[in-house]
Amino acid sequence: MPFEDNPEYIKGRGAQVNTHNKFLKNKYVLEHAEGLDEPLLENEATQFYHENAKKIVSESNSPDLSHMYSINPYQGCEHGCIYCYARNSHEYYGFSAGLDFERKIIIKHNAPELLEKYFNKRGYLPTPIVLSGNTDCYQPVERKLEITRKLLEVFLQYKHPVSIITKNNLVLRDLDILIELAKLNLIHVNVSITSLDEQLRQKLEPRTVTASGRLAVIEKLSAAGIPVRVMSAPIIPGLNSNEVPDIIRAGANRGAVAAGFTIVRLNGSIGDIFTDWIYKAFPNKAEKVLNMIASCHGGKINDSDFGRRMTGDGNIAESIHQLYRIACNRFLAGREMPPYDLTHFTPKSGRQTSLF
Repeated sequence: MPFEDNPEYIKGRGAQVNTHNKFLKNKYVLEHAEGLDEPLLENEATQFYHENAKKIVSESNSPDLSHMYSINPYQGCEHGCIYCYARNSHEYYGFSAGLDFERKIIIKHNAPELLEKYFNKRGYLPTPIVLSGNTDCYQPVERKLEITRKLLEVFLQYKHPVSIITKNNLVLRDLDILIELAKLNLIHVNVSITSLDEQLRQKLEPRTVTASGRLAVIEKLSAAGIPVRVMSAPIIPGLNSNEVPDIIRAGANRGAVAAGFTIVRLNGSIGDIFTDWIYKAFPNKAEKVLNMIASCHGGKINDSDFGRRMTGDGNIAESIHQLYRIACNRFLAGREMPPYDLTHFTPKSGRQTSLF
């Protein structure tokens, strides 16, 4: 039965289950369903929670991403990407990495104020900060709340370097700010494209912008003088791995100056979520895809080994690496992301006013 016709398939969502949160002693389950006259109902609407954050800039101490600084104005993401590594972080808030991650979104309204305080710490030296190191800063609720736009206003006022990772065309709303940052070499934008196949995209990332929409974003940003990297990520062996050259070529044709990729890793609860999903969405491919993923990660889909977890190893991983290198050499030769200019940073000392 096609997944679209399966009455048990939750349309418009990536995850199809709520996995157990390992930090919780108790879990909510349905037992003896045959004794009920009607099914147990859940609140399927997206719910929003407000956090009074104490800090907003996070530093990664991972050997894979050493000294990467990032900001996430939202935790959880309505995009519903089935493979998202950020799902596990939702468990720290007492939620599930499964459906809760897509339906229970935590909002940090005070993010811009915290960022300004961060820039004014005594002795602070500017270093690039990534918007969306975990969840997409341009997910649907941003259209209403504009927290990301306010953060970009702070970056521009302080003339501080920033990198954006997104798969949403809402980034074009802030083109005016991005253009001003680009004039000072203070902005990099990374547009993630997982697949050019619309049917596959709908299953992998049910609430995201189409691939053609993301290519249009690359084209419009590039035309405005903003450096863009096309991210072929994540690459899932047996599902989208054959698309790597096409994605890089399409991005390059729209003006991208660089590319990047990662091989999918199903750490923590994501292994169970992805396994449940793929047997429902691609029952005929499921076993093959899972085996291929495992072959890239030392024989297991849940890989936390530094150095391998993001790039993989083995024959299948190496063939993906080769595809990527050949595509970059062919379509992006002579192009590169411009270096950031850190000399423009302007701390608040001596100012009379503040943004807030």
